[in-house]
Amino acid sequence: MQGFVKHPLRVAGRSLWLVGACLWAALGYVVSVWFRGGVPLLTAQALWLQSACRRGLRILNLDLQTAGSIPLRGLLVSNHLSYLDVLVLSACAPCVFVAKREVRHWPVFGWFARLSGTVFVSRERRTQVAQSSREIQQALDSGALVVLFPEGTSSGGGTVLPFKSSLLEPALRSNHPVTAACIHYELADGDVAEEVCYWKDMTLLPHLLNLLSKGALRASVSFGEIRSGAPDRKELARQLHAQVLRLKEAACA
Repeated sequence: MQGFVKHPLRVAGRSLWLVGACLWAALGYVVSVWFRGGVPLLTAQALWLQSACRRGLRILNLDLQTAGSIPLRGLLVSNHLSYLDVLVLSACAPCVFVAKREVRHWPVFGWFARLSGTVFVSRERRTQVAQSSREIQQALDSGALVVLFPEGTSSGGGTVLPFKSSLLEPALRSNHPVTAACIHYELADGDVAEEVCYWKDMTLLPHLLNLLSKGALRASVSFGEIRSGAPDRKELARQLHAQVLRLKEAACA
């Protein structure tokens, strides 16, 4: 909460802006999703989320830069640092996210996740993983870009955690394009690991209020398509992990 103490007017102003943006997003959902005409539901939801996320980045005064070809379909696998990752990747391209089941109940973010067609998964239950894999398969087959964070949790960005392979099977089985991405944040007036990354035992509201107090953020996303035909999902997970590490090293060089 130190950020709120230092910059109370900035936090209050951006908080009101955020509330207004959420109300505008709710209205936009009715217009662009409920009355979408002949547009497929997932496409309409992904475009709606992209518009909302781009407004969110403006509220945070976040400068977004990309390197490499941004994919428009297939599976996109990325490292995971914060709830900001969703805003950043969605701002790059309309997409459908895969998230842990707990996100469904988060304030504000859970509401956006449910309305945008997010695939929720509980990795501890095999039957749930199988159901989530089918939903991912359907989204891929529809031509959507599906975003997966295979680390299974967020981190402070010091390393890339090992990738879980259980949800990679749909892309492998159907030969959809697979792209790796690495997200990197910079913060001039603070500590990225403690104030941008959302991990350990952090609580959402205090973290978000502190983030709203920051002068400016920068996010860079590097993309690299995987072209090697992996024989199984575990090998694909290793290839993707290695590619994300290469992208991370290049971004930090």
